[in-house]
Amino acid sequence: MSDLVFDHQRDVPPGIRLGVVRGITYGLAAPPERIMPAVRGLGAGVLRCFLYWSQIEPEPGRFVWDAVDALLDQLDGDEEVWITVSSASLWGTVRATDMLPPSPAKDLDVFAAFVRALVDRCRGRITYWQFDNEPCVPILWAGTVAEYAAQLKVFAAAVRESDPAALVVLGGDPPDQQARPGTFEYLVDVARDDFDVYDIHLYGDPYTIPDRIAAARAMMAQHGYEMPIVAGEYNGPLIAPEDMALLGNALQPFGEMMTGSDPEWSVLTTDMGTQAPEHDAMLAFYERMPELPPRVQMYMRGCPPEYEELRHRENSREIVVRNLLALASGVRRTLCWNLAPEFPGHQAPYTVLGLMFDKFALLDYADGELTHRYPAADALALTARMLQGAEAIERILVADRPELYVFDVRREDGSLLVAWARSAEEAATYRHPWLGAAAHAVDAHGAAVPVEVADGAVTLPLTPTPLFVTR
Repeated sequence: MSDLVFDHQRDVPPGIRLGVVRGITYGLAAPPERIMPAVRGLGAGVLRCFLYWSQIEPEPGRFVWDAVDALLDQLDGDEEVWITVSSASLWGTVRATDMLPPSPAKDLDVFAAFVRALVDRCRGRITYWQFDNEPCVPILWAGTVAEYAAQLKVFAAAVRESDPAALVVLGGDPPDQQARPGTFEYLVDVARDDFDVYDIHLYGDPYTIPDRIAAARAMMAQHGYEMPIVAGEYNGPLIAPEDMALLGNALQPFGEMMTGSDPEWSVLTTDMGTQAPEHDAMLAFYERMPELPPRVQMYMRGCPPEYEELRHRENSREIVVRNLLALASGVRRTLCWNLAPEFPGHQAPYTVLGLMFDKFALLDYADGELTHRYPAADALALTARMLQGAEAIERILVADRPELYVFDVRREDGSLLVAWARSAEEAATYRHPWLGAAAHAVDAHGAAVPVEVADGAVTLPLTPTPLFVTR
């Protein structure tokens, strides 16, 4: 692809960094809080936050900088910050809401003035600016794709005028674009000059990650250019599609909300007491919890402890798996969804989104502070620590054994091997060439695993739980 146009002045900063997303309501539904100690405690080098037009300019020309300044005051310059700016307003957009769905600005010049004011306030402190999120999902963009592209152009120009060093990120590309197929094919074509970084969201089957990243690159290549790809969201496991059918009546109102086909449920506000359209059906689903299979119960609040532990273990494994598959595919920034509940005590068990995503929180509140760590938080911190100083990550294909995943990580302070088997049925003993008389292995849960070094090779017991192997 040597003939592709690639502006290296607009590239992601060098090196590999793991990061986290701070939910979607920083300073919106509750006072802005100190989150950087928790972020740093995870070893995260990138933080992504959402800010809303309604939050910063609640009335024309009147700016409220509380959330912005609270965030800026926590930064020390070592971290990269990514702000997703939501075009949600009670006065400036075609759909009046202070939260969701964002929609086209009534006046693009007014929107541009807002963006310039925001970026000016943060000049030199924010690495990435993104205009809204997943525009192929109607509850996340209540306009046409063409309207998104038009407003992105104005957004990008305003960001570059106010902070020429900042990078503009295209709204995130999720695994499923059913509501608006072709969204990103269109944007890659018409908006090529209006973004610097392509954001892909790596949910679903983790083993599709390399192909999804390759497909995004190929899509840009068809138009003669290439931009760096980052993963602005990822996590897993998700409840299986075939098990979603068990939700029955809950799916119809949820689908109407997500597609915007029911106007009554097409606007979400900061009133967190608003009952979800699928509440009653989800409540009935919860009443059936004891008869549901463990693979479903583990996603539900209040499930038996053994099923909760099962989900934690799967989640910890997938933190490692998704990162290695993405990073070996050339992605250099991955951001885990998500840091914590939106505010203390916030849960949404009787919603489809709550069932799917609530348990992805890495941390929780204890006495009002983000100090309670779930197992996935430790898995992310371990992965970040192991990958510190990584310069390149390459998958090593094992002849005739595609079920084994082995990665060579070249680091500043010595090489690292990361390896696992795709499934329990494919667990195997694997010998890998090894320089040195000893090797030390720790699994994704932080437990030491005995390994043997002999005759210039290390013997690894590979299971679905990834191993980190060092000298």
